[in-house]
Amino acid sequence: MQRHQAGVWRYLRVLGCDPATADDLTQETFLKVLRHDAFVQHSDAATAAYLRRTAHNLMISMHRRGGKIRQVETVETIDVVWQRWAGADLTGDEAVDALRDCLQTLTERARLALRLRYRSEASRAEIGEQLGITEHGARNLMQRAKQQLRTCVTKKLNAQ
Repeated sequence: MQRHQAGVWRYLRVLGCDPATADDLTQETFLKVLRHDAFVQHSDAATAAYLRRTAHNLMISMHRRGGKIRQVETVETIDVVWQRWAGADLTGDEAVDALRDCLQTLTERARLALRLRYRSEASRAEIGEQLGITEHGARNLMQRAKQQLRTCVTKKLNAQ
């Protein structure tokens, strides 16, 4: 459980769960597996895939019960992306560490724009106003920053 918990939680966040919901669904995922008498662990990779599928199904059930259906990429697409970024690292820690390192390579202005967008959920207009640039300028700044992060993280993960 300790080996897979962070990976399941991060996967649920990728699917769009808020942190509290990801906590609850991660716990439910492990409870469901523990209650399943026929579960057999063949390998870490197979177990991680099984846990992700279970977590996804629990999330869908929760949304159906709540009447909230959110459109997300297909599970297969998300799994391909997850495998590319997390790979053999079941927790995704290496990717998170690489992202943290790469964030430090951005300018303070780019980091601020991304923080405003993703932590504070500010609009591009609000970001532009705070940075003294146009909405279009804010969009371009964030696009360049995200591309720099993508390139940097990919290099770091491929070097390992």
